[in-house]
Amino acid sequence: MGGPLSDIRVLETGTLLAGPFAGQLLGDFGAEVIKLEDPGKGDPMREWGREKPHGQSLWWPVVARNKKSVTCNLRTAGGQDLVRRLVASSDVLVENFRPGTLERWGLGYAELSAINPRLVLVRVTGYGQTGPYAPRAGFGSIGEAMGGIRHVTGEPDRPSSRVGVSLGDALAGTMAAYGAVMAVHARARTGRGQVVDSAIYEAVLTYMESLLPEWVVAGYQRERTGAILPNVAPSNAYPTADGVDILIAGNRDTVFVRLCEVMGRPDLALDPRYATHGARGANQQELDDLIAAWTATLPANETLALLHAAGVPAGKIYRPADMLEDPHFAARQSIVDVPHPDFGALPMQAPAPRLSDTPGSIRWAGPALGEHNAAVYGELLGLSADELGKLRADGVI
Repeated sequence: MGGPLSDIRVLETGTLLAGPFAGQLLGDFGAEVIKLEDPGKGDPMREWGREKPHGQSLWWPVVARNKKSVTCNLRTAGGQDLVRRLVASSDVLVENFRPGTLERWGLGYAELSAINPRLVLVRVTGYGQTGPYAPRAGFGSIGEAMGGIRHVTGEPDRPSSRVGVSLGDALAGTMAAYGAVMAVHARARTGRGQVVDSAIYEAVLTYMESLLPEWVVAGYQRERTGAILPNVAPSNAYPTADGVDILIAGNRDTVFVRLCEVMGRPDLALDPRYATHGARGANQQELDDLIAAWTATLPANETLALLHAAGVPAGKIYRPADMLEDPHFAARQSIVDVPHPDFGALPMQAPAPRLSDTPGSIRWAGPALGEHNAAVYGELLGLSADELGKLRADGVI
């Protein structure tokens, strides 16, 4: 059985990460994703990433998995005509150009919906399609800062930091894919497509919990707190005898009682300084010091075994090697090997979430530039070999 989106055709015209990540998510669950790339070098993601064995990006096979690559110069009249022809039989078009770019090319929603009223246009940008900042260039890191997460990330005595992945882009891409599925669902009732406007800063803002009412109602501004959340204790990284830090989250009252028993200190759960959530928060540092003194006497694996047996949430801080060696990852097939012509079996994260009847899948890794020109332009649009040759000669594909 195909994925839940196997009856959906998606055109992806975006580059780099936010738009293409939306395409990755849709493709993981069966959508036919046709990626339109510049005939020269294609999506810059083909060149991104620190390590490049065989001179190739290791990022590209992941973000472009399950996609069909065709070349199309959108800045030419011929390329724009190809988009219009593809739109006629497509369900979704994903783009992440600056607002107004598609309109300058004659590919705005008014023009495209006239061709296909059922089309869903997904637009991913830094600041959205409206508002005074809409014309600005917007990258993920800027959206992270504007959306609030940059200010609260890092150690309190240092400048704000960033997480080690492209979080803003990924969140905006996730919201874009979510919006696309909602719009397709709504189309089943209305018969019409619509525009999905996913702004990076708003996607980040969505995840900022009670940040705004805390400021407006309570006058409290969240700040950088490093490895802890203020007043939530114990929940921190603790050292062990073999030099491995482990995380322990024992902040719930019942869990804290179990943690104290494992530590051989049941008295702590009765101590007024630690007996309640509020008290533990007020004495957070002292409590963390007590727990650290205990974990430092035992190796990490022994400590974790005791905590798991007692029902206390705890775990290692995983790196790639830990993930590849972990039996739980293996049992759930959280990492899958995908065949690649140059890299062989290439490990990458499996599609998420898991659907019991129509799960996601990875059919192939990121394709070569223009690998599907003949299949898409020849078979889908019915262009002849001579027509394709002329398009190549004219720099359109």
